[in-house]
Amino acid sequence: MKIGKIVIANRGEIALRILRACHALGIRTVAVHSSVDRNLKHVAMADESVCIGPPPSAQSYLSAPAIIAAAEVTDAEAIHPGYGFLAENADFAEQVEQSGFVFIGPRADTIRLMGDKVTAIAAMKEAGVPTVPGSDGPVGDDPERALATARGIGYPVIIKAAGGGGGRGMRVVHTEAALLNAIVTTRREAQAAFGNPQVYMEKFLEHPRHIEIQVLGDGQGNAIHLGERDCSMQRRHQKVVEEAPAPFITEDERARIGATCVEACKRMNYRGAGTFEFLYEDGRFYFIEMNTRIQVEHPVTELITGIDLVREQIRVASGEPLAIRQEDIVLRGHAIECRINAEDPETFMPSPGTVHRFHAPGGPGIRVDTHVYDGYRIPPNYDSMIGKLIAHGADRAEAIARMRVALAETVIDGVRTNIPLQQRIMTDEGFKAGGMNIHYLEKRLAEQRGGP
Repeated sequence: MKIGKIVIANRGEIALRILRACHALGIRTVAVHSSVDRNLKHVAMADESVCIGPPPSAQSYLSAPAIIAAAEVTDAEAIHPGYGFLAENADFAEQVEQSGFVFIGPRADTIRLMGDKVTAIAAMKEAGVPTVPGSDGPVGDDPERALATARGIGYPVIIKAAGGGGGRGMRVVHTEAALLNAIVTTRREAQAAFGNPQVYMEKFLEHPRHIEIQVLGDGQGNAIHLGERDCSMQRRHQKVVEEAPAPFITEDERARIGATCVEACKRMNYRGAGTFEFLYEDGRFYFIEMNTRIQVEHPVTELITGIDLVREQIRVASGEPLAIRQEDIVLRGHAIECRINAEDPETFMPSPGTVHRFHAPGGPGIRVDTHVYDGYRIPPNYDSMIGKLIAHGADRAEAIARMRVALAETVIDGVRTNIPLQQRIMTDEGFKAGGMNIHYLEKRLAEQRGGP
């Protein structure tokens, strides 16, 4: 079916990104927003807008009935969830389809399968995707069996919530004496945070990198991968800098793990954009989860492949087969993305408020994805990310150099931002060398604070 109007069920920079893709395709847009977000840039640029509730997310962006009602009253045909909020909510995807609208994303059963980490790992094992040694299912209530499982895996182990995500619901255990209490505590936290008390156990890798593979599937048996990204620059399990391709990943490694992910997509009959996330250590990939949506860091893949991922999401959701073959994917140059957050660069406390002056950087290879403008008021109700700077160069050194210039050019007055932190990262010798593990940034920050 040809989609003529799409409801954008999100806010901020990703909502603006989706709107631009829709307008480039000649598709009309409906911006849904909370009452505090009526001045967002994409709301002003959309063909129509609907206020769906007050500022709290639970009463607006997380309200499936309000979003579906907005689609009904505007005669829209499809809903794009972006990332976060309801993007990976299988029940929402199901409700959208049952209400007669197109959900721009995977089918509900796929989201459900991959949303539970235990079932996701089992599905990946069956598909031949390498996984971290672990409990091969939920940790039960038998303490002796849990202790035996941990001994078999070898300490340290990590206890994870089956329904977790975003770095939450996990606990590292170094000794047998601490194991049972960690399981009970994580289980209790998992129930409170995710409504699912199941936890599972994995080997805790000490010095891994975070490598992810971008995939596209059309739900008609066709799938491709678009190379990998390195997202190892993290603070408290949250990504700070992302880049593509990943330093020191060979062509052979890329082809092997990419082909494995493509095969898994075909087995699931995967529809839309998705990302396989891996820990990578000593030349081996270990699957940790699959994100069944567009990623924050998708621009770095777009810049090195020339593929508009949001456009492809919309195309396959409308029933079109993939027009891109694997042999069409050629990686050109290197791209780096810095997340720009409205937060104190030292304490990382959010810094909402009014942006009195905003100046975006420019120049060759620079892309700015942001909803910020002069006079925009950043509300305290949502995530602190206010934009992304992306630099593309012929090689990694040129991408870093261009990013340094872009960060220096960026002006955001009125609120504090993490730009000083990003500037330090771009000049850090370890980062410039490439291939740092997921603990590197935390350690560097501790050293700069004079900690251990």
